[in-house]
Amino acid sequence: MGRKKGRDINGWLIVDKPAGITSTSVVNKVRWALDAKKAGHAGTLDPDATGVLAVALGEATKTVATITDAFKCYDFTIDWGAETSTDDASGEVLRQTDTRPARQDIEAALKEFLGEIMQVPPQFSAVKVDGARAYDLAREGEELELAARPLWVESLDLLDADDRSARLEMVCGKGGYVRAIARDLGRKLGCLGHVRTLRRTWSGPFDVEDGVNFEDVDRERQDFLEGRLLPLETALADLPMLRATPDGARRIRNGNPGEVTGGAEWGELVWVSDAGGPVCIGRYQGGTVQPERVFNL
Repeated sequence: MGRKKGRDINGWLIVDKPAGITSTSVVNKVRWALDAKKAGHAGTLDPDATGVLAVALGEATKTVATITDAFKCYDFTIDWGAETSTDDASGEVLRQTDTRPARQDIEAALKEFLGEIMQVPPQFSAVKVDGARAYDLAREGEELELAARPLWVESLDLLDADDRSARLEMVCGKGGYVRAIARDLGRKLGCLGHVRTLRRTWSGPFDVEDGVNFEDVDRERQDFLEGRLLPLETALADLPMLRATPDGARRIRNGNPGEVTGGAEWGELVWVSDAGGPVCIGRYQGGTVQPERVFNL
């Protein structure tokens, strides 16, 4: 079996994704531009959405789950008066109304979308139905009965409103669909609604201010891109950090429980470092850590 081509590059590159391109296309371009062996991303953005797309390179792909679970912030605009097949402006208009909501009615309705809510994903979404992606089935004209799923909404604030649209900011946990918020809010207010613009401003520890422009993702700018890489452990900011003893680090790198200094709750997910940098993500077991993901740095 041939060796995988590319360079061993480890870390995170934050891209300010433009509209009109898929998240996978961004990852592929980053991998090509840096000639990296391995790349992935944390949290898909719709093709029409913009903002923070965190691209993991090399061993940083082992930390993707920690960012997927982190809070994310979205700045979005809802247009009132129409519901679409995709719950955004790219879809076919399904229903229309001349009703428009007053600002105070919007603010009152937002309170029902806070905390743990149950959300039905959009018909055009990456949710799997009998092994197939919902958006593939929807494109074939199937009307899907998607199950509601829990979503934690930390905050949902009205930033601006006029007689045809509203701009909001939402901070939520994993698995949330802004398009579903727009759809459900429009139904709640009796005016119907869909997303016109959507921008992710931060995701866990990654901020759009850290992002490079997609136009700069090019092989000719490889040195610039490498200079913008964030270390692997940036993604681990929300986990307790413990230090491995020299023998503990050696044992952990072999996949065994290893001795650490520092403390955490029994069974808590932690990350372990030594003088050479990150060693693993694992579970604290009272003086030792059982590794779950070992970093080969």
